[in-house]
Amino acid sequence: MIYSMTGFARQQSEGDWGIATWEIRSVNQRFLDLSFRLPENLRALEPLLRDYSRNLLHRGKIECTLRYQPSAKAVGGMTINHTIAQQLLSVTGELAVRYHLSDSMTSLDFLRWPGVLDSAEFDLALIEAPVLGLFEETLKQMEASRQREGSALSTFIEQRLQQIEASAAKITTLLPAVQQAQREKITRCLIDAQVEAEPNRLEQELVLIAQKGDVSEELDRLHAHVKEMNRLLKSSERAVGRRLDFLTQEMNREANTLGSKVSDSEVVHSAVDLKVLIEQIKEQVQNIE
Repeated sequence: MIYSMTGFARQQSEGDWGIATWEIRSVNQRFLDLSFRLPENLRALEPLLRDYSRNLLHRGKIECTLRYQPSAKAVGGMTINHTIAQQLLSVTGELAVRYHLSDSMTSLDFLRWPGVLDSAEFDLALIEAPVLGLFEETLKQMEASRQREGSALSTFIEQRLQQIEASAAKITTLLPAVQQAQREKITRCLIDAQVEAEPNRLEQELVLIAQKGDVSEELDRLHAHVKEMNRLLKSSERAVGRRLDFLTQEMNREANTLGSKVSDSEVVHSAVDLKVLIEQIKEQVQNIE
């Protein structure tokens, strides 16, 4: 089954522990690259999140963001650190007197100052299970979106492979006429030059020229690559993107050889069509896991 490396999912859950929202984005990457943006008091969950992600994903740059709003039960009570608050008040009063500033600090400004507001120790055990469960749901949702896009990519590639087979079949039907035209051209050149060649010698030269322009091996290899690519697209294997990419490189090599070996305009035109189709496949293969 084909999976794209591009996907997105967002899930939110609410309970007596608070409100959690996961967002997971996935884009192309040669290897698996996981990054997590977590609230400071939930950093301890990152190893568990990474282990679960590695069991499910193989390639892609995955960005996971958690937004968490704790409930009073999860955070516990809050108290004011009067020592820090008094120090802050003294400093602001001194600045106001010395520099003739108006005292514009409100109670909310004081509470925003680091250390003024103390909270009870965060209860990680209360939030761990729901946050991990929500992450698993979000990751599976993102994987479903990658699977849907992978299915669309597979259909696109299969269509191009059919066109490649059609172009290769056209070249195969053209080859006998191309070879015959080469023989006739050489014979005419000898007649025009009034050169009389030995029949055996002439036949040997014609055979050598035909061998140099023979692209049957290239066509056979191209067909084999197309067959293998179709097999990978339909198989139950996962993370086949690298093998598909390698096959497109080999197919492009055969198309280049076809264009260089045969000088017939129709064959060259078909070889160019092959290269265009292969390039289209290569662009989409870059998105496959």
